[in-house]
Amino acid sequence: MLLHGLFELPWWGYVVVALAFTHITIAGVTIYLHRHSAHRALDLHPIPAHFFRFWLWLTTSMGTQQWTAVHRKHHARCETEDDPHSPQVLGINKVLWEGAELYSAAKNNREMLDTFGRGCPDDWIERNLYLPHQNLGIISMLVLNLILFGPLGATIWAVQMMWIPFFAAGVVNGIGHYWGYRNFQCDDASTNIVPWGIIIGGEELHNNHHAHPSSARLSNKWYEFDIGWLYIRVLEMLGLAKVKKTAPQLVTGAARSECDRQMLNAVITHRWVVLEHFMRDIRGTCASELERLRSSRHGINWLTVRRWLHLDKAALPEDEQARVGKLLEESAVLNTLQRMRQDLGALWSRSNATTEQLVQQLNDWCDRAERSGIDALVIFSRRLRTFQA
Repeated sequence: MLLHGLFELPWWGYVVVALAFTHITIAGVTIYLHRHSAHRALDLHPIPAHFFRFWLWLTTSMGTQQWTAVHRKHHARCETEDDPHSPQVLGINKVLWEGAELYSAAKNNREMLDTFGRGCPDDWIERNLYLPHQNLGIISMLVLNLILFGPLGATIWAVQMMWIPFFAAGVVNGIGHYWGYRNFQCDDASTNIVPWGIIIGGEELHNNHHAHPSSARLSNKWYEFDIGWLYIRVLEMLGLAKVKKTAPQLVTGAARSECDRQMLNAVITHRWVVLEHFMRDIRGTCASELERLRSSRHGINWLTVRRWLHLDKAALPEDEQARVGKLLEESAVLNTLQRMRQDLGALWSRSNATTEQLVQQLNDWCDRAERSGIDALVIFSRRLRTFQA
């Protein structure tokens, strides 16, 4: 018994136990901390909510308010100096390999907790056990593993201790803002790491999440799978969860000759889809224009063009602004595309314009696009006229 603990398993049994324990932890992070606490995308019944809170205390020592505040600040200050863990600012190696240290450095900022940590549990057990004795949880987990599985329980515990710091703090926060594919052209560098969200509970679909932070479902395309959403649906069927919001789905119909409020609402609601369609439709035109100009002498390719069309030339480093400026002077086509892209973004930027004024601006934008003589803009404008919701 001292050698094997209460349970003697074949070698693969210990692997299964380790993966099961870490997967429960991942489910707790994505369902309880992320979607329920940080974004209020769903309400959890007290039974699963407190189970996850207790399990995360045992396996991660993370407090609900601390994690919630750090994550909310990440969204509010994304890709800036104030972002707690941006690889665009700090470098991919720093965030990937030292993500847990970055979280630890940020979590005890009292001002941040007061600003971004509102609405989190503040009951007796939180104040007297979970927060003041955070390390007691992971020590208790070690003792429990040793009792259950003997010395191999320490190995299982070590895997548990490394899983969240590497996969959640490192991979999601690092690779999820550095490598991968994008369904939505958000105002940040978020990416979907892979289309199958299993190992990290659906958090692999990070670009989808940044496009629709308050959505309880992270999958968006038909080929994407979010196992966290599967668990939420099971909890909902058992009466243990209530989904409050999911990402809106774009509806198209017959093209309008005149823009209206419904079309405006669709453009604003689905602005990241609109922007992705715009980038996709103009790509061929940009490539042809770059080839015509042989713009390699400016050090500019399609990726650079995509970046400055998305970020706005003024947000680029000064040396890149100069190269882009020279390119725009040489190309009326790229100049027009850049101007139209900025005017399109102005439709969903904060402004004092009334709905009627925005509808008129959208009408003017479509008319200018269709008179531009640039086929890509004509195609995109006609596509835009089909958006309904």
